[in-house]
Amino acid sequence: RLMPELPTFDDEDLKSYGDEEEELALSPPAALMSILATQELLLENILECIPVGEFAVIQPLSDEFCLVLGYLLTWKLTLAFFKAASSQLRVLYSQYLRRTKSLNKLLYHLFRLMPENPVFSGPTSEVPNKDTKTFFTEELHLDVK
Repeated sequence: RLMPELPTFDDEDLKSYGDEEEELALSPPAALMSILATQELLLENILECIPVGEFAVIQPLSDEFCLVLGYLLTWKLTLAFFKAASSQLRVLYSQYLRRTKSLNKLLYHLFRLMPENPVFSGPTSEVPNKDTKTFFTEELHLDVK
């Protein structure tokens, strides 16, 4: 709930970023970026032996699963923060992510975590035996129990 409100604090400082010649960058919240940097290192250690194009099998409720889930949830917070920011702030934040290569690392990790065949095995609202259902064709219900 807080993430959409945080960019308003940077809006006030936006006026001081103006006529400088070098390419400007502004960090999203430092606490969030610190956690993200730590998680990037941990995820790199987990996925280091898996090349892009192959996929990692992460067992549910394992330590690796919790680390991957934390990493993806941190990115979800970061994207919520970006969504709430003005276009001028988004440019500055994206420059920061470009300099730290965080977005490149995200894509690199996603392509190693994405399953080769994302078949959906849960209950669906459609008639069975119609087409193969995947995570891209079905709506997921992520209720915490």
